[in-house]
Amino acid sequence: MSIDLESLRRSLLTNPPAGEVVVEDGATNANLTPAAVLFPIIRRAAGHTVLLTQRTAHLRDHAGQVSFPGGRVEAADDSPLATALRETEEEIGLSRRHVEVLGYLPEYRTGTGFCVVPVVAAVTPPFDLTPDPFEVAEIFEVPLTFLLDQSNHQRHSVHLRGALRHFYAMPYAGHFIWGATAGMIRSLSERLVVS
Repeated sequence: MSIDLESLRRSLLTNPPAGEVVVEDGATNANLTPAAVLFPIIRRAAGHTVLLTQRTAHLRDHAGQVSFPGGRVEAADDSPLATALRETEEEIGLSRRHVEVLGYLPEYRTGTGFCVVPVVAAVTPPFDLTPDPFEVAEIFEVPLTFLLDQSNHQRHSVHLRGALRHFYAMPYAGHFIWGATAGMIRSLSERLVVS
C-alpha cells in the first residue's frame, strides 16, 4: 500500500474542526482541557513515516506512553496550529520551517480530560531534533503504511476507574502505540477508507 500525500490531504479537514468529534471510550464533555498535537508525516524516499515520541516515565499526564508531539493550549497560542508547532519545537526541537500543514482531523476527546485538535503535516528532511529530556525519552519513526493498515489495529480492553474501557493499539518494534495516539491514527485511516 502506497500513500500519496495529496490524496491524504483531500481526506482531511481544511480548517480546525468545528463540531466534528471523535470521543474516546470513557470520555466525558466535562472540564476538557484544550490541546493540540502535530501528526508529523516524514517524507522519506523509501516510504513516508510517522514521527512519534515516548514520553518520560515521571510525567503527570500519560507518563511513559507513545504520543505525538503536542500539549495544552497556552494563552499566547492563537490557534491549534500555533499550539502544535510551539509544543513540537519545545519537545523535540523540530523547526516549523520543515512543516507543511496538510489539514486537520476531527477533535479527539480523551478519557483523561483533554480535547485535542490533531494537525496533520508533512515534514521535509533533513532536520535536526533535540528532545527535551524532561518530557521525551525517545523519538522514533513508524512506516505510515503500517499505521494506516487497519489489519495492524488491535482492539484491547482494560478495567479503569471501575469501568471496562476499549481502545485501539498498534504494537510496532517494541513500542506499544495505544490510547489517544492510536485513536487519532485510526481516525485518519477511517477517513482514507471513506474518501
